[in-house]
This record gives sequence, C-alpha cells and structure tokens, in this order.
Amino acid sequence: MAAFQKLLVAALLAISYTSAFPATGQRAERHATRREVTVGTTKIDAYHPPSSLETFSGGIESPSSRTTSSLGDSAKAFVASRLSKSSGEVTFRSGYSGDVAEHAYLTQTHDNIPFANAVANVAFKDKKVVSFGHSFVTPKSINPSTPSVSVGDAITTAEKTLGGKYNNYPTKVEYYLTSDGTAVLTHVIQVQNDATGAWFEAFVNAHSGDLVSVVDFVADASYRVIPIQKQDPTEGFETLTDPQDSVSSPSGWHSTGTTNSTTTAGNNAVSYKSSQSSVTSQSSATLNFVYNFDATKAPATSPNLDVARTNAFYVVNTIHDLTYRYGFTEAAYNFQTNNFGKGGSANDRVLVSVQDSSGTDNANFATPADGQSGQMRMFLWDYTSPGRDGAIENDIVTHEMTHGVSNRLTGGGTGRCLQTTEAGGMGEGWSDTMALYLNWTEQKSSATPDFTLGSYVINNKAGIRSHPYSTSTTTNPYRYSTLKTKTEVHDIGEVWANTLFNVYAALVQARGWSATARTNPTGTEGNIVFLHLFIDSLAIQPCNPTFLTARDAWIQADVNRYAGANKCTLWKAFASRGLGVNAANHNDDTTVPTGC
Repeated sequence: MAAFQKLLVAALLAISYTSAFPATGQRAERHATRREVTVGTTKIDAYHPPSSLETFSGGIESPSSRTTSSLGDSAKAFVASRLSKSSGEVTFRSGYSGDVAEHAYLTQTHDNIPFANAVANVAFKDKKVVSFGHSFVTPKSINPSTPSVSVGDAITTAEKTLGGKYNNYPTKVEYYLTSDGTAVLTHVIQVQNDATGAWFEAFVNAHSGDLVSVVDFVADASYRVIPIQKQDPTEGFETLTDPQDSVSSPSGWHSTGTTNSTTTAGNNAVSYKSSQSSVTSQSSATLNFVYNFDATKAPATSPNLDVARTNAFYVVNTIHDLTYRYGFTEAAYNFQTNNFGKGGSANDRVLVSVQDSSGTDNANFATPADGQSGQMRMFLWDYTSPGRDGAIENDIVTHEMTHGVSNRLTGGGTGRCLQTTEAGGMGEGWSDTMALYLNWTEQKSSATPDFTLGSYVINNKAGIRSHPYSTSTTTNPYRYSTLKTKTEVHDIGEVWANTLFNVYAALVQARGWSATARTNPTGTEGNIVFLHLFIDSLAIQPCNPTFLTARDAWIQADVNRYAGANKCTLWKAFASRGLGVNAANHNDDTTVPTGC
C-alpha cells in the first residue's frame, strides 16, 4: 500500500488549474489571488490577498524622512501612514540599495507574528518614495497567537498530506489569511520529496492541525510540443576560454574565495548527476572541461554525461554573471555560497541535477528563500532514439535559471511571491523572455526574428510553445485579452513573454543595439535598457503581481533609471498587445498616455 501511495504521489504531484470561471471580473480576480494545487487526492486552494501597486513618478515624501531615518524606519512609517496601520502592525523584513533605487520589504504583523501572505514593498529614489506595492489585509477574525497544536504534530500532517519529508529547515509560526477573511495561526514547515522533486512550504493550522495552504517552490517548464530555440547541439560546440565575468564572479566559477575545485562545482553552482559528489572533473590541464559530444550515443554514456554537466554549469554561471551585472546581486538575494560581505544570505548556490531520475520530458527549478540553495532538475527527453538531454539545450537551462531570478527578486527574496495563477504564469513568461534575450544578445545585429523554444529535445522545429514569439499579430495573435481563455501557467506565460518580445523590439528599434550588453550595462542601447528594466521592475512590482501591476513596474523602473525617457516607447509596446492605460479584468485597451 505504501508503495502504491508513493507511486500515486509521483504520478499526481502536479499543479492543476480551474478550467472555467463564471464571469470576466471573477476570472481575473481568481487568476490574481488563487492557485489550486492537487497533491494525490488532496486539493488545496492556495489563497493570496489581492496585491496593488502605486507608482509616484518623481517621488513623494515619507512621514519619516529618508534623509534622517534608516531604510527600514522610513519604509515602516510610510506603510503605516498609507494604510492607516499602527507601527506595531508593520515589520521591516529586508531591504537593499541598488544602483538607482533602494528597496524595502515589509510584512503585516499581529502580536509580533508576521502574516505570510500580507506583505508590502517600498522603493525609494533620491530619498523619496517612488513606488509602493502591498497585499495588507483587514482580517474579519484573528486566531489566538499561541499554538495549541504542537509543531511535531503539524510536521506529521504536512508530511502525510504532501507525500514528502520535513527537510529540517527551521519551522516558523505565521498568520495566514484565508479567503473568508480569517487570520489563521499556522506552523510553517518545509516538506520535500527527492523522488519526485517536490518542494513545498506547508501552512498547518496551529489550532486545528489541518493543512491551510502551501507554497510550491518548484516552477516546472512543462514543455508541451510546439516552439524552438537555437542554442543547442545542432549549432555546434565551441571551446571558450575564461568565459567568467570577473566583476560578477571575482573568484571565478570554481572557487568560493576560500575553497577551490577542479570540477563542475563552485561559488554559484554545482552541476552533478544523482549526488553532489558525482560531478565532472577537469579533462586535462587545470580547469579544462573539454568533452566531445557524441550524438550517436545515449545521454547517460561517456562522454555525453560530462558534456551535460559541463554545459549546464556553464549556462547557470553565465546567467548568474549576466543578471549580476544588471542588479541581481548578493544584497538582492541572488544564489552564492560566499557573498563576500556584500549583503544577503549566503550558502545558497544553485544545485543543478542533470539527467535527474525524478522525471522525463521536463525540467524544473525550486526557489526557496534567500539562504537556501535553488534546486534545478534537468530531465532526459524520450522523443528520439537515442533520447536527448535538456541540459545541452541552452534555452531550457536558461528558462529554469530565470525562475530563480524572478522568484527571488519579486517580494524581497522569500520565494513566495509568484504563487497565484497569473503571477505564476508571468514567471514562465520571464523565463522564456530571458531565453529570447540571450539568443538576441548573441546575434550580430538589432534584428528581432521570430523565436521558437525547445526544438532540439523534441526534434521538431516547431518547438514546445503554441506559437512562435513574434511582433507579427498574424504569427502570434496573443494579447492581454487572451487570458480570458487561458488558465494554465505556461499558456499565460506565452502571453506575457510575447508582450515582452514586443517591448524588446520597440526599445531596440528606438535606441539601437549593443554588441557588448552582456558585460557592459552602462550603454543606452535598447537591449541594455530592456534588461535593466526587466531586472529593476521585478524588485518594484508587488508580491503576486498581475500583468497590469507588472506593466506599471516597468514604467516606474524607467522613471527611476532613465527619468522616463522611454515612457512612450514602453506604453506603445504594451498597448499594442492590449495593455494600454485603461486595460482591466483581461479586457484589451490600446490607449496610451497623452503626449504619446
């Protein structure tokens, strides 16, 4: 019976989504506040209060002057004043100073106990508040703040319900607001299942012992069968010498600053199969990893396994270095073993499991809070004989690594803030967009040809998405109103990625293109501007953003960094796909601001 239950969990451990909603407004609200998680025979309605985002262009003053007060005190004073809360109801959680703005992340509290799903973020520029996002709540009732169910019993409930084991990460007590307005006191417990790759944060009622909700740290790239990407073995392998960026990785890719390695293990990532000790070692002289791919052999045979571990290690480190240059640093909750005293929590390099045995025809990335390692699992694909390896298709590895970027930057490093259906879908979209961006960055011009994703692993030029990404509405008709018919995160992600494709194309057309964007973020060309706004907007948007609040975060990010120089370019691009000024409830609008 136990074996059957384990098999059932392995087969059914997937996120399912309600397929139809009664009305446009209700559909949009459900996208933005809920996500139905099915584990075995248990269905969990994960609720997140609606989030909002206010932007203030050039900025407004905080009641506690940023000139004379700390970032935390100024942010707390602003949130308390703006939402009519007492100072005891607002707690500063974390914050950091980027190169153009300061970001503070806060939680609502009761009796010094934080609310898991009532959070806020405030951005300051030149000591003024330029944006404010929040999902603070007014509960109808609040449970007593002293648990009556032991944490041990709560762990047993979480393990039994979620089909995994408590991973010994310290438990917490937090309030969780349910959809009926009750603030439920909960034990917060992390449960993992190594066999299936599942990783949940469970909220167990500290008075009744029932499972209230979950956060799913794993973001799957469930590649279906439709668009492609060019970074794969069909384009040929090259030997690259010292590809690391010494600014982003000052000790290189094979050193933590104190410990050196001659394997696919370093400060930012470790790439392995089955166990972290099963890495690829240098092939000859110091730090040479030169293994020749043999397409006639199965992925798990030599030398193809070494090729896979080496390639995944290279791609993950490259994404680390690129996003670091644009603001995803230690203080901004990135993934590193050693943070070199630059802020954030350390000991959380990315664990890259290639040819992972927990699945096929897929890949995923689990993003816990800053200080716990991100877990990437790359699977084999069985569409061909011999099968193919997702670890040597760069767009798939890039897609997965970007889940870590978007989940860490949104909400201030908690890994909890892309959990609604709409926000989760946008997470898929950002991941596809980064794959698009890197492909374009490797081009020799500002051209933005149609782009397809994942063709190598399925041996089909059509790739794994429903349409190519394109500026053509004939080639790709997706727009904001398409969300009325989309209830699955990858489908929603296609809409968001295609919107950002059009934003990129508009910026490059307006501002030109730089061939050195990967290592020189100081230029004003369109591809540099695009990636700055991509990263900056993630830190500005609220927890569980919608298409509309994410769009507004892009507009404010442009004000913060470029004094609004790209306002009209951005608005026209968003409006071209239905996200104009008056867009709402998944209804299109093509209006742009006066003057555009």
